[in-house]
Amino acid sequence: MRTMDSVLIANRGEIAVRVVRAARELGLRTIAVYSELDRDALHVQLADEAWNIGPAPAADSYLNIDAILRVAGESHAHAIHPGYGFLAENAAFAQRVIDAGLIWVGPSPDAITLMGDKITSRRAVEKAGVAGVPGTLDPLGSVEEVEAAAAAFGLPIAVKAAHGGGGKGLRVVYHEADLAAAFEAARREADAYFSNPEVYVEKYLEHPRHIEAQIIVDQHGTGVFLGERDCSLQRRHQKLIEETPSPIISPQQRKRIGEAALKVAAAARYENAGTVEFLLDSKGDFYFLEMNTRLQVEHTITEMVTGIDLAKEQLRVARGEALSFRSVEGRGHAIEFRINAEDPAKGFLPSPGDIVEYREPGGPGVRVDSGVQAGSAISQYYDNLIAKLVVWGRDRNEAIERSRRALAEFTITGVATTIPFHVFALDNPAFIEGRHHTKSVEEDMDLTHLQQPAAPLLPEEEEMARRSMTVEVGGRRYEVNLWAQELPAGVAPGGARPGPRRRPPKLSAAPAAVSDEGVVTAPMQGTIVKVHHRAGEAVAAGNPLFILEAMKMENEIRSPADGEIVDLRVEAGDKVAVGQVLAIVR
Repeated sequence: MRTMDSVLIANRGEIAVRVVRAARELGLRTIAVYSELDRDALHVQLADEAWNIGPAPAADSYLNIDAILRVAGESHAHAIHPGYGFLAENAAFAQRVIDAGLIWVGPSPDAITLMGDKITSRRAVEKAGVAGVPGTLDPLGSVEEVEAAAAAFGLPIAVKAAHGGGGKGLRVVYHEADLAAAFEAARREADAYFSNPEVYVEKYLEHPRHIEAQIIVDQHGTGVFLGERDCSLQRRHQKLIEETPSPIISPQQRKRIGEAALKVAAAARYENAGTVEFLLDSKGDFYFLEMNTRLQVEHTITEMVTGIDLAKEQLRVARGEALSFRSVEGRGHAIEFRINAEDPAKGFLPSPGDIVEYREPGGPGVRVDSGVQAGSAISQYYDNLIAKLVVWGRDRNEAIERSRRALAEFTITGVATTIPFHVFALDNPAFIEGRHHTKSVEEDMDLTHLQQPAAPLLPEEEEMARRSMTVEVGGRRYEVNLWAQELPAGVAPGGARPGPRRRPPKLSAAPAAVSDEGVVTAPMQGTIVKVHHRAGEAVAAGNPLFILEAMKMENEIRSPADGEIVDLRVEAGDKVAVGQVLAIVR
């Protein structure tokens, strides 16, 4: 067994908080890293020590391998836990951690490489006797090859990033005329998110269920299936609500899914925690989709029904210990609600901004994993997940009733959130009866009437003689207290009087993308990744004009009316602010 008395968490937000807490319970020293934007983040406050690794953009901080390894050396860390997202499934990072003599809390670089490539993983699992969704086993390099695949499998098809996940680099095509645009968009997004533009094609299953299997394997060859999770309620292929056990899986299906998941792990010579994802069709047949070689966002519900702390097991496995259990028996039912900074009534438009009020629910069977507090900023630079509400009940009905109560208690103002959607979903007959599928949100739910709560008046604040501030010495973060002369009432630091307090406006989505006069503006801060037309070209109402990327999502901005683009003010690659004029259509 290897020595491990400290762990660096190479991540941020709620997953960094989650790992800090697990490591603390094992008696480990915890080391946080943070970008300049995250100086006061919750994970920074909870860790034993914290180190600055760069500016706000993830490429300059949380994806900066050299900076992370430098901090690991200077802080004398023994291990690195990658959380999920960022570098969690980066085989090169895992190898560099190992080469530096550190413990990598995750599977081997070879397993990450094998399962991270959707094409090689499909070949490996089919060789192991696990069926994949019908599709190509080689990357496609041209529109003509995509057209040939569409003819072979029949429309609809899914054009997917070979190294993708989470709905990134994925385009579903129903009509032959859309194949070229889908191929281009999938390749562009795959290159942007995964630094590899390769794509392949799968037959698109209509209205499937998304079922995933949680497994964990120790270094002694013991692997355990911890049950399935139903992640079928999604928007744009990204999960919103997950539950376990699945309301439609029979004991026989559960057994077969568990056996298939462990076969996949064996084929990859996998160690540590991982998730094997399947699609279940209307006939009850399931197909391998992908394997996530990390801890999943929704691991929490598996923990709630099994009583097993997966993050602690990950750390134990990484230092060479045997699993603390040999079999699992789930108890009750658990549901996770992803509380994202998005407005469901506006097509889940991202809602960056500052959280004004934040109050979590509590009580029996209620858990909240979060990395924010009142005053925290939801930035365009990172994923917009605010918190995960996890609710347990003795059965599904009790879990749903308890979820209604917990959601009613959850208060977040300052940014739009998905809470109104979750409240609505719990009254949706298809969800209540377990009949929902991966397209239910887009096809069967009208969310335009959902309202966001209004933020309250900000309380008057007293100037305190004792003040706290954050300083950095040698790149490490410290909290210090200082005592300063109290300022007279109504005088702000620096001698300027603050402006009058105003009630924040009733919360809604970001400003509309267009005005009645044909002025097309940016609905949020972000980056223009595609411009569909040139100045002087004629467009029809509803034609796509731009693709704006913000908070890891692509948003299409369309023309407000028929006319000509008389003024075009941006090009691909430009960063834009909320309300910035992009074009004028007359």
